[in-house]
Amino acid sequence: RMQEYDIIVLGTGLKECILSGLMSQSGKKVLHIDKNPYHGGESASISPLEELYKKFKVRGPAKSMGRGKEWNVDLIPKFFLAHGQLVKILVHTEVTRYLDFKVVEGSYVYKAGKLHKVPATEEEAQNLMGMFDKRRFRKLLLFTLNFDVRNPRTYQDVDPNKTTTRDLFCRYDLGLDVMEFTGHAIALHSSDSYLDQPCVETIRRIKLYSESLSRHNTSPYLYPVYGLGELPQGFARLSAEYGGTFLLNRAVDEIVMENGKVNAVKSEGKLFHCKQLICDPSYVPNRVRKVGRVIRVICLLNHPVKNTHETNSCQIIIPQAQLNRKSDIYITVVSYAHNVASDGMYIATVSTTIETSDPEKEVHPGLELLEPIAQKFVSISNLLVPNEDGKKSQIFVSRSCDATNHFESECEDIKDLYRRITGAELCFRGSQRHQLDCECTM
Repeated sequence: RMQEYDIIVLGTGLKECILSGLMSQSGKKVLHIDKNPYHGGESASISPLEELYKKFKVRGPAKSMGRGKEWNVDLIPKFFLAHGQLVKILVHTEVTRYLDFKVVEGSYVYKAGKLHKVPATEEEAQNLMGMFDKRRFRKLLLFTLNFDVRNPRTYQDVDPNKTTTRDLFCRYDLGLDVMEFTGHAIALHSSDSYLDQPCVETIRRIKLYSESLSRHNTSPYLYPVYGLGELPQGFARLSAEYGGTFLLNRAVDEIVMENGKVNAVKSEGKLFHCKQLICDPSYVPNRVRKVGRVIRVICLLNHPVKNTHETNSCQIIIPQAQLNRKSDIYITVVSYAHNVASDGMYIATVSTTIETSDPEKEVHPGLELLEPIAQKFVSISNLLVPNEDGKKSQIFVSRSCDATNHFESECEDIKDLYRRITGAELCFRGSQRHQLDCECTM
């Protein structure tokens, strides 16, 4: 009997699972296949701890690490902005039913060899910038919060599509330090190229950060209890709830084409027909190209990170100019407070886009902030992007995860894929029944 589906999804990474859930929810008949026996793809959570050591071919773990089953280690950890796009997708799809979140306790920026808390209050702003800088920064903040792209009266003589961000910052007479902190720790740009681009995107990002911070006061970031592994599983459940079929631990032999269009997927000798195919780059190496490389170092610690006020979780950004680099270095810190490590233990992951032939040396300034490190695991991966938009072949390929430690760029990819697959924009109409409740860890 020939098996026919509207859409086949290959791989259970977060993007693939979100799209699978959305497509099933909209009435499409979806088949989801993964060559791995687990959900998550390149961004899976590894548990127990022994599996992480095995994956990286390291002996251990030592008894001091506690019970292995108490660990859930994310291979690619990223935080959510509380008002960001992923939270909107979670509320829109009601996947919030399957997950619990905690607020990340702090956000820090590296400046002149020291860590400084990204201000969440007036008092904290005083510690990072002088009185005059603070006044100018507040004026910029008020402008961005009142800005509405649909209402030219809020533009205050700034043309958001022509005025560069550099000109906007100069208009408010911001010093270089405040510009760097605003662009990298608040607008979350990963390099300085944004300065010479229209300011509309930076205004949107500052506004998003401020709105996210206003939700929880300590920081704008959220992270799921038990780690990110819960996310793909939540969307897989959603897909199954709407009739989606899952086949894990199943080899994909061939993608069958007809007249330049996808026709079927052959898996373990069986043919599954489809009209459209969604997959991660590992399933179609001939349809992607390499645009860079990312290094990630997962560090297991038995102490909070120094100079972070003993927080159980935080985000640290080292702006590129601080180290004469082209791209920022990111650090995510989570711990036993999120049920991802044994009691009193922490997981810190350092990541950046590789710029030299010695990647480990590049992340050394980040690793220094975490000393002493009980165990570290180094991975280097290619940044892969699709060669074409998929409209002709009806094969839609996601991009690899970047070095940033938040989900905003991944959500842009999801929205772009959705637009190409369906021809419509992904609109979020949040469910009234399932708002996102977060437990504050403070």
